[in-house]
Amino acid sequence: RLAAPGFRFRFHPEFRLRSLLRRRRMAAAAGTARQAGAAPRVGLLYDQRMLAHAPAGKKEKETPERLRAIWRKLAAEGVTSRCVGMRAKVAKEKYIASVHARKHVDLIRKISSKDSSDLKKTAKKFDSVYFSKGSSESAFLAAGSVIEVAEKVAAGELSSAIALVRPPGHHAEHSKPMGFCLFNNVAIAANYLLNERPDLGINKILIVDWDVHHGNGTQNMFYSDPRVLFFSVHRYDYGRFYPYEADASHVFIGDETGRGYNINVPWEHAKCGDADYVAAWDHVLLPVAEAFDPDIILLSAGFDAG
Repeated sequence: RLAAPGFRFRFHPEFRLRSLLRRRRMAAAAGTARQAGAAPRVGLLYDQRMLAHAPAGKKEKETPERLRAIWRKLAAEGVTSRCVGMRAKVAKEKYIASVHARKHVDLIRKISSKDSSDLKKTAKKFDSVYFSKGSSESAFLAAGSVIEVAEKVAAGELSSAIALVRPPGHHAEHSKPMGFCLFNNVAIAANYLLNERPDLGINKILIVDWDVHHGNGTQNMFYSDPRVLFFSVHRYDYGRFYPYEADASHVFIGDETGRGYNINVPWEHAKCGDADYVAAWDHVLLPVAEAFDPDIILLSAGFDAG
């Protein structure tokens, strides 16, 4: 079972994960569908309301055009017509507050009510963040969308799904937005499956993060939780690459009962290519995933190499 907020990388690492999962036990519903020869049902979620979160004036790397470009490409290739269309849902505050501080949730909920000068002043308090009149709705929709696709896959209604969402999420920490991320969407979805839907039988989750930057927020939220295996492959440059934190190093492997459930593959330069990623997948991720035997895999696919 595979759910992904993001888009595909050139060498399609998710295909390797699907191959792994085909060899592991699957949900009864999905297994029945395969035995009956049914075609895989792949969900695709896209909602233009998330384009309302947009920078004012200053050119930023994280813009609405990122989603528009992905959607145009998928439509041009005929992918959208072959997928099960899904619509975004607003996440309930209690689910967001399960991983974020109440003060943080309140800030994002109220931020769009501020005037433009206050939006800029508030954004300056944080690291690489901007706010706009559409930020609140977009953030709640992004979190709710990842919950939606993860839930449908976990329930066996879809074999896999992808949520095209923004703002992104993996830098967002428990108490603050960061790195263009307002809520940690994948962490919210993982916590929802583990704690809000025990009936779905999701007891172990593998989170794979392959943005060029380290998924610091997601790592910190599950650093002591053995139910979540977090794997991040990212550029590190000995701590000189964003987010400039030592915990992106390979020596940070989790804490307490979560020790051994955090894996970082840090690249120390910008010359890594497809072969390097394939090697990391085949020789690090897949053997560990095979041993961990997750009930579902959540992918944070950022591709931010700008």
